[in-house]
Amino acid sequence: MLVELQNISKTFGRVRANQDISLKFEGGHIYAILGENGAGKSTLMKIMSGYQSADRGQIVVDGQALDLKAPTDAIAHGIGMLYQDPLDFPPFTILENFIAGRPGGIFPDRAAARQQLAAITERFGFGLDPNRYVDTLTIGERQQLEIVRLLSLNVRVLVLDEPTTGISAEQKTILFNVLKALARDDRMAIILVSHKLEDVIELCDLAYVLRRGRFVGEKTVPCPISELVALMFGKVVERQNRPNVMCGDSVLTVEAVRIAAQRLTVENVSLRVCSSEVIGLAGLDGSGQGEFIRACAGLFPPQSGTIKLNGRSMTRASYHDFSQAGVAFLPAGRMEEGLIKGMTLTEHFALTQRSPRPWINWFEARQITAERIKNFNVKGRPGSPIQTLSGGNQQRFALSLLRQNLKVLLLEHPTRGLDVESANTIWEQLLKRREQGTAIIFISAELDEIVSYSDRILVFFGGRATMVDDPAEMTADRLGELIGGRE
Repeated sequence: MLVELQNISKTFGRVRANQDISLKFEGGHIYAILGENGAGKSTLMKIMSGYQSADRGQIVVDGQALDLKAPTDAIAHGIGMLYQDPLDFPPFTILENFIAGRPGGIFPDRAAARQQLAAITERFGFGLDPNRYVDTLTIGERQQLEIVRLLSLNVRVLVLDEPTTGISAEQKTILFNVLKALARDDRMAIILVSHKLEDVIELCDLAYVLRRGRFVGEKTVPCPISELVALMFGKVVERQNRPNVMCGDSVLTVEAVRIAAQRLTVENVSLRVCSSEVIGLAGLDGSGQGEFIRACAGLFPPQSGTIKLNGRSMTRASYHDFSQAGVAFLPAGRMEEGLIKGMTLTEHFALTQRSPRPWINWFEARQITAERIKNFNVKGRPGSPIQTLSGGNQQRFALSLLRQNLKVLLLEHPTRGLDVESANTIWEQLLKRREQGTAIIFISAELDEIVSYSDRILVFFGGRATMVDDPAEMTADRLGELIGGRE
């Protein structure tokens, strides 16, 4: 079976998720789709599996162009996808989930289904009791159920989205053995969507790499991890020429924190940050940098270790306590966490103002809003609803909401999705705060941004961190090795 994606393009508003992507998948091989968060890999696979439609381009199977309207159409043509969060019915049994969506109407042949379920689970060593309820299963067992269900529907192409996230080492070994057997013995095409490069090296034959919605290259696997990282992130540019920080007393001190998240544990990470210092947090998506920066904002209390601000313990402090003490946090999801859809720019400013009065002075709020719009070059009016602004203007506006004289400013992907001009404007504003003494800690998937603006870089991999003290001396190959987990 040969599946071809031909010139696939997809946009969401101003965001070009996929741009003219052409790939081939042949039975008997295991492929990886690599790319940082936002590279477009999940969108591409959702198009291939019928979950979303492309704006342009086509999917061709064995020479026949397909018109996929839904995932059921894709399955009918032999393409099935296992999502990161399996699509099942937790209150039902394994057998009932196995039967769901199969031909047979309202009176399916349960005996035949039970027999088929037993045959597939026995072949692959899945210990799935057909009478067990799905809400008692682990993530790994739910994945096994979904694989069995898709195989029973005769899929020939199996797409898996981050399948090793949240499963045990034993379940991962079983999963990889199954996928290798399906490719080798059944001549299926297996497609692994992942940011875990060690999984790709262990399992795959060929890696396709996406960056910023475009296909940028392929690598035969196994290969050096640094080569995959170089394709994923692009060439690392030289660091900006600016004076180094003379570090005195630390404004933020993190000592040996352990942060237990749902799918990852951050272990024994320490960081000492001085006033006016810029710290870049690098690493593949999901390596622990997100949990770490949120712990520094009071959103994710550590299980152990300490967090201090100007010598004051903040380990168990709330987000409000951190904010009162001079720490601000701008999340990656501007409209999901940072701003409020439906509210105007003036209303946002009114919410951020501290006033002893029990009412809002709207005249004053509009004046301040107009002033900030001008100072931060926001293309909008005080009465504009926030969702009508472009991504760059939303980000500039979010920065304008922050009070002056912050001690620490934490940012997740401050320039993601922005054009070059907007990104440069954002950094002009951030560097002004640096000159005023604010320490900046930011996450970015762009290595050129990390190297260009950081005084030091903290590289995360698998919940652990390695410090790079001199970004100017860091080569692309060495940074790639650190991001890939090789110290």
